[in-house]
Amino acid sequence: MRLVSWNLQWCRGMDGVVDPARVAKVARQLADPDVCCFQEVAQNFDSLAGSAGEDQVAMLAAAFPGYGAHFAWGVDVPDARGGRRRFGNLILSRLPVHRVLRHALPWPAEDKVPSMPRVAIEAVVGAAWGPVRVTTTHLEYYAVAQREAQVERLLEIDREAIAHSRSLASVKYASGPFLPFARPAAGILTGDLNMRPEDPLLARLRAALVDTCQGKHAPTFHVHQPGTEPYCCDYVFVTPDLAPRVRSVRVDAETQASDHQPLIVELNK
Repeated sequence: MRLVSWNLQWCRGMDGVVDPARVAKVARQLADPDVCCFQEVAQNFDSLAGSAGEDQVAMLAAAFPGYGAHFAWGVDVPDARGGRRRFGNLILSRLPVHRVLRHALPWPAEDKVPSMPRVAIEAVVGAAWGPVRVTTTHLEYYAVAQREAQVERLLEIDREAIAHSRSLASVKYASGPFLPFARPAAGILTGDLNMRPEDPLLARLRAALVDTCQGKHAPTFHVHQPGTEPYCCDYVFVTPDLAPRVRSVRVDAETQASDHQPLIVELNK
């Protein structure tokens, strides 16, 4: 199973050009991914630099024929034409997708600090070894208190899923929306967490999940921005049972199709 996690910066490259087709081409050439976890995907957001208000969800889905597309947005506001502007996270999968959950993350008020609503999207994917939860998210950049609350919610979601892996399996008779589709304990958490590797908040995640980079965090941000310090803020975590399956983890440092670098993880059957 090959997974790409990538903050797309609304498909805007370092040249200032918004080009979903370029992003899709890079992702496919890098890994021929089974699952893509994309953050900062926009719909109808012509106020973003370089954007004409294109539906990037539709454009990325069209560039990955045969993949299911599952989108969750934290920002949902009106546009001038009576439509909606949305900004969030997208999972594309050519593996079967079962249950999909969209989790609103905490957004506590914080004076004089810019912020936006954040979400995590969870898709139960049929991997070769069985069902696995794939969750991708993008945590708050400016507000530390918000990131802290969001990390705690992600840990709560993981504990909830582990409990559901037992309780749903015990349901014998149900139908309609009560039908107990699996929500397995095995899970993968990806995304732009907006934290450096030494951030104490990451230690909270590492207490429950395994950081696939194992302390070797190549820079994923500011790599192609002169005068700025490159650092890692993009991660893939797995539940402890999946850690032995992790075959390789790498960051592509070459592409300039976004202001972040893609993270590619391969897992064995």
